[in-house]
Amino acid sequence: MSDLPVPKPELLFDRDREWADITEFVAAPGRSLRLGIVYGRRRTGKSFLLRRVVDEFGGLYHLSLREGRPMALERFGDAVGALGDPARPLPVRDDDWRSALETALHEVARRARGPSVVVLDEYPFLRDGSPELDSAVQSLVDAAALEGLGSGWDWPVSLIVCGSALSVMTELLSGAAPLRGRARLNMALMPFDYRVARRFWGVSDESAALLLDAVVGGVPGHRDLVEGIDVPASVDDFGGWMASSVLNPSHALYSEAEAALREDPRVTGTAVYYSLLHAIAAGRRTTGQIAEAVGRSAGDITYHLGVMTSAGLVERAADVLGGRRAVYRVADPVVRFHLAVSRRFRAQLEERRPAQVWAACQEAFRSHVVGPHFEELCRVWARRYATAAEVGVELGSVGRHLANDARRRESFEIDVVVCAPGEGEASGPRARRTVHAIGEAKLSRLSPADLDRLDRVAMLIEANGRARLAPHAKRLLFSAAGFEPALHTAAASRDDVELIDFRRLYNSS
Repeated sequence: MSDLPVPKPELLFDRDREWADITEFVAAPGRSLRLGIVYGRRRTGKSFLLRRVVDEFGGLYHLSLREGRPMALERFGDAVGALGDPARPLPVRDDDWRSALETALHEVARRARGPSVVVLDEYPFLRDGSPELDSAVQSLVDAAALEGLGSGWDWPVSLIVCGSALSVMTELLSGAAPLRGRARLNMALMPFDYRVARRFWGVSDESAALLLDAVVGGVPGHRDLVEGIDVPASVDDFGGWMASSVLNPSHALYSEAEAALREDPRVTGTAVYYSLLHAIAAGRRTTGQIAEAVGRSAGDITYHLGVMTSAGLVERAADVLGGRRAVYRVADPVVRFHLAVSRRFRAQLEERRPAQVWAACQEAFRSHVVGPHFEELCRVWARRYATAAEVGVELGSVGRHLANDARRRESFEIDVVVCAPGEGEASGPRARRTVHAIGEAKLSRLSPADLDRLDRVAMLIEANGRARLAPHAKRLLFSAAGFEPALHTAAASRDDVELIDFRRLYNSS
């Protein structure tokens, strides 16, 4: 049995913290009406979670569609009218969203036997045809705060708005937006991390789990799309699984990238966005590199990069030690794979030649898909699962760093950097961070030369004056292929070296 305040349904995998947060929000005493916001990328399980919340507390779950305002109001009125007897719904007709929502809230409160919920899922669809909707919600929340609306209710009602268009949802509470300061819940539902995703898919082999995570990530809804296709139990099974799913033009996962681009209303004129995403997926990660790849100036693409970042299509990572050059990465593994592989071999895939494509794409797959994903996976390990003994500090800021050797005119990109708690980009460009660990993450087998490289980088960090190394700062060596015997010997003679293989990445505490 769950020890959560409200037991979590067995159908809901993981999400203990999210379930506790949202049920505590709904069940909390206080105002007659409270507002909550839930958002996240497509297929992360938002709707599934919210339907379970309505099942638990009672109320109304309404899934919005892309339709005009009159039809949207009519559909919503039908949903409210069906609260009593879905087979014989009452005619409920309101001409504006303020009165329509108030009718729904009163009807849910009238029938409640405890705290209850009204969910407006895919809220951006409603908002597209009804620009007054945010103000209507604001008006209701403010009326409840003044003890007008809901003064006769026996139990509170929670109004939860939800959506996948991240740029829309994240701006609901920003600046001078009508809903700013009104929400008591602001929950981002993230994909599962690599460990949880492995359990969710039921893959015991760590190598196969890495490949699967590199292609579909921790988005739980992707598993629904491959129902009926056996999950790859080993690396040997992976090519066949790919041929039946991601490399199959008839399969939903094949077109997932296009669906992701269409999700956000700010992404218009998709050609330029596709070009930018393709450049990032191909390894151009700084603004200058991306601009050069698409034949534009850095200033020309600043707006588009900002749109893609707010839409959750790409992630921007600053240098954790305060370097000036941020890097971009494609956020969704399915989109990254599509850009690096499927789009490149589109003609062959449409001719139903997945086996040949899989054989031909191995280099691109390793360098542009699995390699960058493995680096991020190692940063997640350092941030969430590593102990203080392994990374030198209990909590800290984890990121990447580009170390420059001005004398030799060389640069070294460090995949994992762990700084002291409270230090990082927010400390300012002139702050001197304390580095507790630096790490190298490679798919290939590592040797003593890789340890020597980290030792050299440690000296460069000390020399540039931007950071200082903690005493006995850790050298973390991550490998998907293992370590040469000589490196094991070198690591055994030093207490500042950690060798992290698949077993430690997936299983250590």
